[in-house]
Amino acid sequence: MRLRIILLLGLFLPLLSFGQSTDGDYLAVKTSTFIPLNQWKSNDFQSRLANALNANPAYRALIASKRLAVGIVDMHDPTHIAYATVNGDNMMYAASLPKIAILLAAEDALFKGELTETAEIDEDLRMMIARSDNQAATRMIDRLGYDKIQNVLEDPKYRLYSEEQGGGLWVGKRYGSGGDRHPDPLKGLSHAATVNQVCRFYYMMYYGKLVSPSRSAEMMRIMKDPELHHKFVNTVDQVAPGATMFRKSGSWKNYHADSILVDDGGNRRYILVALAEDAQGEQIMRDLVRIAEQVMHIPASSSNTAP
Repeated sequence: MRLRIILLLGLFLPLLSFGQSTDGDYLAVKTSTFIPLNQWKSNDFQSRLANALNANPAYRALIASKRLAVGIVDMHDPTHIAYATVNGDNMMYAASLPKIAILLAAEDALFKGELTETAEIDEDLRMMIARSDNQAATRMIDRLGYDKIQNVLEDPKYRLYSEEQGGGLWVGKRYGSGGDRHPDPLKGLSHAATVNQVCRFYYMMYYGKLVSPSRSAEMMRIMKDPELHHKFVNTVDQVAPGATMFRKSGSWKNYHADSILVDDGGNRRYILVALAEDAQGEQIMRDLVRIAEQVMHIPASSSNTAP
């Protein structure tokens, strides 16, 4: 099993230690304690996020024209999670970020025996996420098929794509030239996301609610330690060196997307997601990390992992 059991235990057992979040442990994975993310929305947190973003005239203009969407889930206190978004239900072209939907569909197929677990598939999944390899993503799309990916995204257990909620995660084209397009029904996008649904993806994965606890842990293993150090990761490397990161980003022309779960064992345990259509998207993503941490009242020097 290529040390799979050891890896899964090493990653997922911390999730089972309940009630010790102040010591840096992960949230407890217990069905009885799971609260859907939307129930953690906070008016105060929402106002802080909106005010912080709108204080920048460039961001304010992008938000007004629906070319910037941002979401934060502050999970440092598991008894009082705070969740807020700006343009959260506005679906945008998201380049490679929706490869997380391929990952979910693959784990679902492996769990159900629709795919056979092989070293090649494991490598493709890791390369697709950690390095955003387009050829690996295309091979996974071909193995799964668009119907499988769409069915998983629209599964009532997840509702990661819902026309009633403005869309969400969507994969309707290979990553590269050639092949048919299967655009989403609402905006005709081939690779799309909304901030709300990406935040929910990370939150459910973290709680072991995607496919199964073990498959959620496997997804976290694959998403851990990104190999591309741009956008969010560039800034997290500076403000919290050594923090654990689970991440997927995307870029194409003026479209920039990033999503990350950060945990440094201290005050930083949060999900941050952003979508932007702007030539300065790379810098916007870098700056959003510091803005988000200010919204969460994380001291600039706060880190349990810095040397």
